[in-house]
Amino acid sequence: MADNLTRFDPFTDIARFEPFRGLEDFFKGFRIQPGLANFGVEPRIKMDVSETEQAYTVKAEIPGVNKEDVKVSVQGKQVTITAETKQEKDEKQDETVVRSERYYGLQSRSFTLDNEIDDAKAVAKYQDGVLELSLPKKKAGQSGAKLLAIN
Repeated sequence: MADNLTRFDPFTDIARFEPFRGLEDFFKGFRIQPGLANFGVEPRIKMDVSETEQAYTVKAEIPGVNKEDVKVSVQGKQVTITAETKQEKDEKQDETVVRSERYYGLQSRSFTLDNEIDDAKAVAKYQDGVLELSLPKKKAGQSGAKLLAIN
């Protein structure tokens, strides 16, 4: 009868602790897809910044956004780019709407440069999904803040 007894050790299970064991099987049957997969990937503002002795040049990719929905703010050394995204999609079969989806979002990117910007001479252009900023460096003693008009 002594051969059938097993000594209980509560710390054995803790020593073999495998917190994620079995989770692969649990999620195996699920197809995880982003809710907005049919709209494509939400655009993000990707940037390149270059510098000369006189100015900074910023090229920011903002695809699928109208020029009117892009805003650029310059205050001292800080630059903020904001873009509003609007997408609507209707799927119809025989003039009956089967699915209708909308996406509205606001993207923003702020960064600080080493030198203050001369906002009176700063220029912004937006063409083919690319925002190009020409940001001349400010000479000592000038101050202010400005919202740039985009050409």
